Amino acid sequence: MGDETALNARHKSRMIRKKKIIDQTIEKNDVERGIILVHTGNGKGKSSSAFGMLARTLGHGFHAGVIQFIKGPQKTGEELFFQKQDNVQFYAMGEGFTWDTQDRERDIATCKKAWQKAVSMLTDPGLHLVILDELNIVLQSRYMEVAEVIAALKSRPVNQHVVITGRGAPDELIDIADTVTEMKDIKHAYRAGIKAQPGIEL
Repeated sequence: MGDETALNARHKSRMIRKKKIIDQTIEKNDVERGIILVHTGNGKGKSSSAFGMLARTLGHGFHAGVIQFIKGPQKTGEELFFQKQDNVQFYAMGEGFTWDTQDRERDIATCKKAWQKAVSMLTDPGLHLVILDELNIVLQSRYMEVAEVIAALKSRPVNQHVVITGRGAPDELIDIADTVTEMKDIKHAYRAGIKAQPGIEL
């Protein structure tokens, strides 16, 4: 009992010190503006995290826009769900993975069409959040110029947040982003012969 009491006392002392530091940081961080978030890496969860933020945005009553650059022909759970929600502009404008299309010029044309729709969102002050899903793959494949994307991001409405997903985020995009998360692939069911399943990968 004595050890437990001492442990509880040390825990409380640590939490008091921690709370003081966190409160001071919160008080100091007073800048309010839209931020750019990049989700990259080979691990699963990049788009899933972005759509979690979309749910938060809608929960607060804000408006949002989504462009999916690669996904398209096969309906995903997020598309089926969010297209039914008010306050969301959702466009799955891809034609599938590049190993399926096997036509670089066609892929470039498809991505450019999606980018034009994205630009209209990035100039809309009524959108609190814009998700550019798998845009990193487009940039990595050099279907578009990174400089063009960065210029659009820098000129967007001041309070608009943007999430960009996909493996292989270019360094230039990482440099201008406010928050960058790299998903690490440690283990994946697919490599054990388990197919992609609705509600998990689709």
